[in-house]
Amino acid sequence: MTPFGERVRSLRDAKGVTLKQMATDLSISSAYLSALEHGKRGQPSPQLVRQICAYFGIIWDEAEELERLADLSHPRVTVDTSGLSAKATELANRLSERIAGLDDAALDRLLEVLDAVPALKAGRRRLPARRR
Repeated sequence: MTPFGERVRSLRDAKGVTLKQMATDLSISSAYLSALEHGKRGQPSPQLVRQICAYFGIIWDEAEELERLADLSHPRVTVDTSGLSAKATELANRLSERIAGLDDAALDRLLEVLDAVPALKAGRRRLPARRR
């Protein structure tokens, strides 16, 4: 599951809307919406994120948070360490090998370390720190 999919599912559950009904209301297939919720599809388009915000009446900070979650929700990530140190390459490889075995506490600790470092990615805006 992706952060975006988890949030959409919680919004849908809170509103008491079935996946099929939401998909129909948004004019998308229920299979696609299910795949988004379960992290089996890539990031949603900005247009779909706006449609979902409108569907749930989400505005301002909550809408920005959903957009941020969509940006962070690609289920298959490629990490390019070319030009970085050997330690950076080792970290990327070790994380890819072990991420499935990390519990929530370990993931939270790693996310806290990453939140302390500014995100610099060419061609993309800097994502704000996660809200807790």
